[in-house]
Amino acid sequence: MAIMLSIHQDNPQERLIRQAVEILANGGIMAYPTDTVYGIGCDIFHKQSIEKILQLKGKSRFSPLSFICPDLKDIAKYAHVTNPAYKIMRQLLPGPYTFVLKGTRLVPKLMLTKRKTVGIRVPDNNICSQLLKELGNPIVSTSASLRDDIIFNDPEEIDRHMGHALDLIIDGGKLGLAPSSVVDLTDDNFRVLRKGKGDISYFQ
Repeated sequence: MAIMLSIHQDNPQERLIRQAVEILANGGIMAYPTDTVYGIGCDIFHKQSIEKILQLKGKSRFSPLSFICPDLKDIAKYAHVTNPAYKIMRQLLPGPYTFVLKGTRLVPKLMLTKRKTVGIRVPDNNICSQLLKELGNPIVSTSASLRDDIIFNDPEEIDRHMGHALDLIIDGGKLGLAPSSVVDLTDDNFRVLRKGKGDISYFQ
């Protein structure tokens, strides 16, 4: 059974953040709120936990998986960022976007696609920011959905359908159903791969 923690979106309680991070640091898998939908995630350096998430989502190895970082500076550790890509991300982050970039050697191979790319997010969400700050590592981010891709936007729903495979559910209230917009920044021909919550007029 997953532990349920109610954490305030505006002022996350430090004690509960530390409790959540202890679970992550020990290889735990959690559901957590972002600025779009609930994410399912773990510390990106826990290989077995990533494999469990892939299995839960019905994904094979090399399936696209994203992770969240605390800020733009952190992204440069995990991805190759061109100057044009950096300028765009500086304007739009933090925000409801997933940017696809070429991963660096720091990114676990399990997180990379066959093209050696990875999706990176910097959510505009205080709970995410505090979790990342306390943990010190990026956190895997894939939507709280099952194989039929029905997204669960309520912690109780997540517990009912996915709680058996989770160690922790962070209750940040009911969220929307629109995922992040996904934009490929691997070269200078920027491409919108998915239209989501983020404004994509910048790329059209």
